[in-house]
Amino acid sequence: MNGAEWLARSLKASGQTHFFFVDAVLRRTLLEMERVGVQPVLAHTEKAAAYMADAYGRISGRPGVVAAQSVGAANLAAGLQDAWLGRSPVLALTGHKPLGHQHRNAYQEVPHAPLFAPVTRHAAQVEIAGDLPRQFRQAWAAAVSAPPRPVHLDLKGLMGEFVEISETEAEPAALGAWTAPRHRPVADAASLRAAVAALRSTDSVVIVAGDGAALSGCGAEVLALAQLLRAPVATSLGARGLIDTRDPHAIGVVGSYSAPPANRIVHAAELVLFIGCDTGDQLSHAWRIPAPGTRIIQIDADPLEFERSYATEVALLGDPLATLAALVAELGEPARDGALLGQAQALMAEWRAAMAPRLASDAMAIDPARLAAEITRALPADGILVADTGYSGIWTGTLIDLAPGQTYLRAAGSLGWAFPAALGAKCAAPARKVVCWSGDGALYYHLTELETAKRRGIAVVLVVNNNSGFGQGWPNYLKQAGNRPVAAEQVLRFGPTDFAALAGQFGLRGIRVERPGDLAAALAEAMAAEETVVVDVVTDIDCRAPEPWAP
Repeated sequence: MNGAEWLARSLKASGQTHFFFVDAVLRRTLLEMERVGVQPVLAHTEKAAAYMADAYGRISGRPGVVAAQSVGAANLAAGLQDAWLGRSPVLALTGHKPLGHQHRNAYQEVPHAPLFAPVTRHAAQVEIAGDLPRQFRQAWAAAVSAPPRPVHLDLKGLMGEFVEISETEAEPAALGAWTAPRHRPVADAASLRAAVAALRSTDSVVIVAGDGAALSGCGAEVLALAQLLRAPVATSLGARGLIDTRDPHAIGVVGSYSAPPANRIVHAAELVLFIGCDTGDQLSHAWRIPAPGTRIIQIDADPLEFERSYATEVALLGDPLATLAALVAELGEPARDGALLGQAQALMAEWRAAMAPRLASDAMAIDPARLAAEITRALPADGILVADTGYSGIWTGTLIDLAPGQTYLRAAGSLGWAFPAALGAKCAAPARKVVCWSGDGALYYHLTELETAKRRGIAVVLVVNNNSGFGQGWPNYLKQAGNRPVAAEQVLRFGPTDFAALAGQFGLRGIRVERPGDLAAALAEAMAAEETVVVDVVTDIDCRAPEPWAP
């Protein structure tokens, strides 16, 4: 069979339901994919297509597949930054002009390898279909290893056409069982014993579970350990909802996108157990939390995460789920005084009480805290919540409560990621309701994907936190501008825009919400629809999200 047939049939046999792309690339393969039942999703920008594949990979565990022709490769590489930072399996396919055309000012051609090097674990050129089976398997295996990362195959031809038309004798690959994380090794016995000894040596222990823990799916094991140790549990933003956010052990997101209690509690601990954490500046609030000198135990599937930011007393190399199960068995039932947990519960109760009036606020323009409370009530038990970066991440990460069974996806840094990602998440989980929280500033990046949602029949609930500006930086910048508020407005304000009316122009339903009492009904109507619905919520740009505590 030719390369186009092999690739299309291999994607189908590997469980892929959708293929995200920007024309013109792999046109023969696209025709074959549609014939065998893999749905092509044409996006309007390469970055949007990459974000769709990113979320598809996070939800399905299989690499989301995204493609662009040679001239689109630079845009596609830029779109993989979030997948790289978010530990998402993505297989990127691009075309490249033949080697004989390279370094000769070929039209629109630049070297691809330097573009993809910072955002891929593995990259290779594919010159003929005979090499495709081996390189496809190698790339797929690399994408789903721990931690998952994007990979890149650069196919010969502007659109990859040389690989499509050449022949291979190999049978299609069926790699659907290769999901992330593909391997689940357990930490060695000596490390487990050392960790148990350290955990037993103090009652002042806090657990911090990160994105790697969420990827491993170890929420039950984290909670079991927390119950044995009587320890509070904080999470990274990406691990929000790993355990029920209302559980007595849960203290919320730690770091720069935190409500105040989590940082205070983690900072007070004598020993912190990191589980699948990158220990970067966002998680640690610029490496201040935990405090320097705090005792550290770290569980991670990636050995490069040890000693990255904190000196580690015990390092356990292994899959978080498998290693936690072994650790719980080794630990037994130690005597604990629970003092730190009691303090944590008191701080959490105090903070929730302080926030309660805002969660029920009837103010107009609407306080985003009230919007967060309404989404908590509206999100189904198996719902998926997708949030953008910046204030969208802080509002959703601190004020929307989540339970196991619900899934939280967040942007790893690129503004505008959430709406295309929500479309990709829905493709991966068609039976689940997907709710996207996007600010208006973020939505402007990829507003045109409303057309994609309509054309492909992808149904998500797009909630726009519409405050006619970039809310996160607004008050401080206004203060900096002093007696020149117009100067601040020129930088951070825009609109006002009626996104519900815009939705109608794309042939979709839009609901404009200006009164907080109308939120519940609007969300219920949107959840019941079998098409994308835009819920445009007019909010107050001067309302502040919870601020992190710092020592």
